[in-house]
Amino acid sequence: MPFFNRTLKSYIEDEACFMFVNKGEVGVRTPNDYLTLNKDIGMIAKCLNYFFEPSKNKELCKDGIESVGVFLYPSLIKDLFDLDLESSNYRNDYNVKQVQVDLMLNNFRQSIDILLENPELVDDSMIKTKLKEFVQLLIKSQNAPSQLDFLASLFKPNEIEFKKVIQKNLYANLSNKELALLTHLSESSFKRKFKEVFNESPKKYITQKKIERAAELLKSNTDRISEIAYDVGFDSVATFNRNFTAHFQKSPSDYRLT
Repeated sequence: MPFFNRTLKSYIEDEACFMFVNKGEVGVRTPNDYLTLNKDIGMIAKCLNYFFEPSKNKELCKDGIESVGVFLYPSLIKDLFDLDLESSNYRNDYNVKQVQVDLMLNNFRQSIDILLENPELVDDSMIKTKLKEFVQLLIKSQNAPSQLDFLASLFKPNEIEFKKVIQKNLYANLSNKELALLTHLSESSFKRKFKEVFNESPKKYITQKKIERAAELLKSNTDRISEIAYDVGFDSVATFNRNFTAHFQKSPSDYRLT
């Protein structure tokens, strides 16, 4: 695709996936992390909500973005490997993780590109063979304790801590609906939970934190005010100026001078 706005990859039960980026660069905003993916760095993800975002490096994406996803399901794993995933209680420490695309994974990607460009060559047997090859390469790249434990852990997301999700995404210019998706709550439940945890409405609390961060940046660096406004997550300079002035009783430029 030539360009895209923030795009949700929504939760699907019992689905894990891997993403290769063949061209360009893309950001991934998860409940607790922000990752950058490109030709050298792929991503493995469990079943949860996260967002794809345009890369902050516009030069890398001037010719668009191309990616390939590999999707895995417990029924598929059982079919390919004859494993009982329920027999393992192993968990790993990530929900979404960057993976270095080494020589073997890169060779696999190239073989997939050939099949995508020539679909008439593909049948069910070949797809299963390629999926089995991919899973084995992935297990090897992750130094998993065992094939069974690694595959079982792919379908066991780690618990998402509400407070941590908010703190990690304060300056991302996310709407209440988007933040609710990252916490896996409805928007109304999210607002109630936010009030319980922070004793304040989402809009008031997050705006306050953005302004406080902006004030620190105005004192500590020489970036333009417009750059600071976007860095702390305001969607326009006018909105930033209005909220900053209301809080400090002086404009950002006057605040910097004093």
